[in-house]
Amino acid sequence: MKFHLPAIGGKGKSKSAGGQKERYRIVSLDRKKARAGWLFVLPFVLGFLLIYLPIIWQSILYSFGKINYLADGGIIRENVMFDNYVTALSNSDFVDTLLSGMKQLALEIPAILFFSLFIAILLNQKMVGRAAFRAIFFIPVILATGLISGIDASTQNAAQQANQIATGATVSSIISTEDIKGLFSNMVVGKELVEYVTGFVNNIFDIVNRSGVQMLIFLAGLQSISPSVYESCEMEGASAWETFWKITLPMISPMILVNFVYTLIDSFTAESNGVMKFISGVYNNTSQGGMVVASAMSWFYFLVVILIVAVLGAVVGSFVFYQRRD
Repeated sequence: MKFHLPAIGGKGKSKSAGGQKERYRIVSLDRKKARAGWLFVLPFVLGFLLIYLPIIWQSILYSFGKINYLADGGIIRENVMFDNYVTALSNSDFVDTLLSGMKQLALEIPAILFFSLFIAILLNQKMVGRAAFRAIFFIPVILATGLISGIDASTQNAAQQANQIATGATVSSIISTEDIKGLFSNMVVGKELVEYVTGFVNNIFDIVNRSGVQMLIFLAGLQSISPSVYESCEMEGASAWETFWKITLPMISPMILVNFVYTLIDSFTAESNGVMKFISGVYNNTSQGGMVVASAMSWFYFLVVILIVAVLGAVVGSFVFYQRRD
């Protein structure tokens, strides 16, 4: 009886060496990509460590301190623990502005997401001049930044004042609540829906201006869906409505989460935000505590924003569908 033992070494050894070499090649490629990523974010990291981090630390110290001015022009910071935070929360105007800002954002954020998703779906269709339409919808993002935004705001204020002087009218809204009530007179709708539709229509200019980035993110998500998936749905007899709810919406749900978090943070930190304006007013008003109370308000507002983003991000993230790519 003869037994044939498998050869030790030879092809088996070379295969093992080849697999190990391939693994090392993959690891080195991952490290190369990681180094490229760090080089890409290096300017931001250096700027944050050298410029922003000292300012953030100084702001924290101011929020827990009191500034005493000396006769020679110097200042001395005195630690008062949580007195500035108590003063900030005791300010009824600050609390009311904060609550009204939250209510306003609860109306604006869904409107921005719905509008940007709707426009992205339209611009993803095959049509003549699609690139031009995409550029047109992104132009407000460019116009709403930096110096151009300030010029545009001053021009709008001057035009509005001139219009009021010429016409003697002070109406700044497109429609009123009474108009919506007349439209929904034969429907059983609540007061909240009427106010929401009214606010949406009257703020349509601001919503369009703030939907450009979200529209591009949605558009990138829509283009990442393989056309073969839609072809399979069409062959199975699925309607466009069913395809949207069963295929498109689940597969772009990660983009919905990204846009949701981005819109939240962008709305909370926008220059037009009522809370930001109120804190800036307190900072310039020495009778209300000046920079120390404004710093306490800012950090309290920061904690509220972080808490809201974390909670709502977790809730929205629980409905996100992540496609496995094996």
